Amino acid sequence: MTSAINYAPAMVLRPTYRAVTPGRRWFSVRAASEAPPSPPPPKLSPPPDFKAPEPKTFGVRPDKSLDIFTASFAFFFRAGSGNFCDGYSSTFVSDDEIPPGQYALDVGGRKLKETSKLGPRPEKPIILYEFQSCPFCRKVREIVSILDLDVLFYPCPRNGPNFRPKVSQLGGKKQFPYLVDPNTGVAMYESDDIIKYLVEKYGTGTVPTMLSLGLLTTLTAGLALIGRMGKGSSYTPSKLPPIPLELWAYEGSPFCVLVKEVLGELELPHLVHSVARGSPKRQDLYEKTGHFQAPYLEDPNTGVKMFESAEIIDYLRATYALSQS
Repeated sequence: MTSAINYAPAMVLRPTYRAVTPGRRWFSVRAASEAPPSPPPPKLSPPPDFKAPEPKTFGVRPDKSLDIFTASFAFFFRAGSGNFCDGYSSTFVSDDEIPPGQYALDVGGRKLKETSKLGPRPEKPIILYEFQSCPFCRKVREIVSILDLDVLFYPCPRNGPNFRPKVSQLGGKKQFPYLVDPNTGVAMYESDDIIKYLVEKYGTGTVPTMLSLGLLTTLTAGLALIGRMGKGSSYTPSKLPPIPLELWAYEGSPFCVLVKEVLGELELPHLVHSVARGSPKRQDLYEKTGHFQAPYLEDPNTGVKMFESAEIIDYLRATYALSQS
């Protein structure tokens, strides 16, 4: 599924003057229907001699070992929240119980069959404005993975020129996360209210325990991020893509976290297809590529499709960063 970013220009306000009495003028504002022309989209292409890497299950590139370690803190502080879909269950079965073409995790020569119990599915992706190092945003990202929702993320890093200001225009204040549900017209701040809304609308109505502990939830969400030292939350000048990138990922994976950080700092809109444990979309990706592994990136602006978090990060920086870091 490919979603175009809505770049509809804002209404232009122009001052007009009307004489009232000599020496005085009446100031008013009228809306002009004309808007300045949008700049042409940037020309985007893969890096020279680019070749998508072969997927390597559980492989860690040596220069990313420390990053993976610190991104894994979340599993312990958050007790695995964001790793499993709602109603997750699993059963070990023999190889012959899994038909050809069906995804199942291979564990010691046996297959792990995983299922979940999900609520109603939204017709259109939820829209979320947020940034990576915010514990309140982390809480919402966790429920997105648990409910197996597809979400169009508009990253709002510090000093980001595009989407951080837009939140103030849409909601009246610069506060994150900010959710817009195009299926219902609901738009809202406050992470706990967002979680409750999503659970009631697209889940069972019950907030998962690790997201219902009040201050303790927020504290542990902050501790989960502490190893990353704010990575992904300060803007790096970049080219804005005409079409959002697509990412198959979930909040509980440290490999996915590293890719999300770079998407955030480059302020790249991206549609996330949630694929936590038990997600039926794991089967969809398996059928699409002949393999399941997260993260998996598709860039409709260049035609690139690839696995491997370290190489995805290299690709994003080479393609979109205006200054290499």
